[in-house]
Amino acid sequence: MGHLTAWFDHEFLRLQLRWRELIQAIEPSKIYKRTSVHELSLGEQIVRSAGAVEQTFDGITANLWDDPFEWTLPENLATREKLLEYFDEVEATRQRGFGLFKDDLDLLKKVMTPSGQMHLASLLLDTLVRARNHQVRAEEIQKQMKVR
Repeated sequence: MGHLTAWFDHEFLRLQLRWRELIQAIEPSKIYKRTSVHELSLGEQIVRSAGAVEQTFDGITANLWDDPFEWTLPENLATREKLLEYFDEVEATRQRGFGLFKDDLDLLKKVMTPSGQMHLASLLLDTLVRARNHQVRAEEIQKQMKVR
């Protein structure tokens, strides 16, 4: 695995570990509690972060670009245990995807996404940014909950 591929692998792993920390640090009854009418809950933000990763790696590994919205609804992932199981599934999918990358040159390959053709490196970076954005929002919600 090349240096850039290893960096991407490490950053996606950091995301997944932080999802777990956030879910394990919050009272189960507050996972989907909204702090404002217009803001998603901490749980919803984390699930969207994980969903972005899942969608990208399902696309890379199986050309399945479906939005995981339907199977990631709060009623389907209502408990901490269900969320952690989902994170395990996302991580397994991500690892299968990284298993396809032999070296950094693979990141220059193009893949057809729903929005058009992209280099794998661009797709991975875009996914990291989107997933991290949701994670940062979840962290902000966690801080708000501690203040109250």
